[in-house]
Amino acid sequence: MAKEMKDYTVEEMWREIEKNLNENPKPIEGMIVVYQYDISGDEGGTYQLHLSDGKAKVEKGTTADADCTLQMSTDDFKEMLVGNLNGTAAFMSGKLKVKGNIGLAMKLDHLLRQYGTGRFK
Repeated sequence: MAKEMKDYTVEEMWREIEKNLNENPKPIEGMIVVYQYDISGDEGGTYQLHLSDGKAKVEKGTTADADCTLQMSTDDFKEMLVGNLNGTAAFMSGKLKVKGNIGLAMKLDHLLRQYGTGRFK
């Protein structure tokens, strides 16, 4: 029986995100940006999502200067990825904090919806 996304660790979720982005690179073509997630709580840590001309790479830690930093708890991060928490709602309620270019954060929320987050297989 396949494991459900909500049962994944944060690190496993990042591997799935990277895999899904690279399997269908069309929506990220032309993008050159580094997103950083500062995740607090159990399984917390810093992860960077590097998007560069149709390729995605996830790295743990801070390997580059981020264009946009998002801060949230482990639980809220997981809820957002399984589709139970909308990025805009998380921001408005204070569950998500954004540093840097807020337009890039909005673009990421839209981008992840194109990949069907909440419906990862």
